[in-house]
Amino acid sequence: MKKRMIIMLAAVGLVFGALYGFQTFKASMIKQALASLRDPPQTVATTQATMTPWQTTIKAVGSVRAEKGADLALETSGTVTELNFKSGDDVREGQVLMRLRADDDIANLDSLKATADLNGIVLRRDQEQIKIHAVSQATIDSDAANLKKAIAQVAQQQAIVNKKILTAPFSGRLGIRSVDLGQYVSAGTTVVTLQSLDPVFVDFYLPQQALANVRSGQSVKARVDTYPDAAFDGTITAISPKVDSTSRNVQVRAEFANADHRLVPGMFATVEILIGDPAGFVTLPQTAISENPYGDVVFLVEKKDGSSTGLAVKQVFVKTGETRGDQIAVTSGVQAGDQVVIAGQMKLHNGSQVKVNNAVVPTDDANPTIVDR
Repeated sequence: MKKRMIIMLAAVGLVFGALYGFQTFKASMIKQALASLRDPPQTVATTQATMTPWQTTIKAVGSVRAEKGADLALETSGTVTELNFKSGDDVREGQVLMRLRADDDIANLDSLKATADLNGIVLRRDQEQIKIHAVSQATIDSDAANLKKAIAQVAQQQAIVNKKILTAPFSGRLGIRSVDLGQYVSAGTTVVTLQSLDPVFVDFYLPQQALANVRSGQSVKARVDTYPDAAFDGTITAISPKVDSTSRNVQVRAEFANADHRLVPGMFATVEILIGDPAGFVTLPQTAISENPYGDVVFLVEKKDGSSTGLAVKQVFVKTGETRGDQIAVTSGVQAGDQVVIAGQMKLHNGSQVKVNNAVVPTDDANPTIVDR
């Protein structure tokens, strides 16, 4: 009887031991299964927050125009008999560019000059005769009037002849010639454009709020897509005294030295007006900032607790300032040296495990340019 009792207790112990082992094994397997269900590390791109100089600017777009510019034409019609320029020439003020046939007008001018000379001779002869009382004062007065009339007719005819001569009204560079030798030109037909290219102006518009920070003599920088790597320095020379009542914008003009003639009238230009004193801000690519209903946030990459190699992210709220190209100034929330996620934030939450791959990163250029490919 005692032996049977021992055998039964051993069997019961064996059964309970087996059940305990099975439960322990099941708990271990469940733990492993749950561990495998955790978020795998997400691949992100990062950058190190840096402190960079920051100059507050006002940006605008405008157009380049010449200090002096005109489409040259004649006031009268005629046939071209002389062309003294080529397309693209640099000419000086007063240089004769073109003449029309003016034979009849010149002959008439010579006739009027001869008449004026004769009237002058008659006047001088009668002035000698009046000394001996051979003529009356009325004759002298008539001779003087005839001479003045003849001189006026000469001047009138000379003006007619001059209208058939095209001269450069100022020094500058000519454009493409639109007439040829022997061609009949109607009055008002544009012969060629003339532009004075040094200096040049850039005209642009600013909102009325900007007037508090803009004044004549202030420095500006201009860029054109023709020269994406060049910035042109200029100075504000004029601010319109009137604000457009429709757009509430005010026109501003800046002057730029252009000795190399790289800026030409009609170019589209972007203008930056430097205001205030330079300051230092922590800057990040704009892609680092995520928006939610509670404010702007960034993800900082930190070592995972208890791990020497694993990385995790921490979500922090930030305050941002102005933007500059691809960059944005961060006024609080991020310190220089922090590792910040700049791509891949959509799949992150606070505490997510991450791995860094910076093979492809968003641009971080303060002055980006469009590149045709």
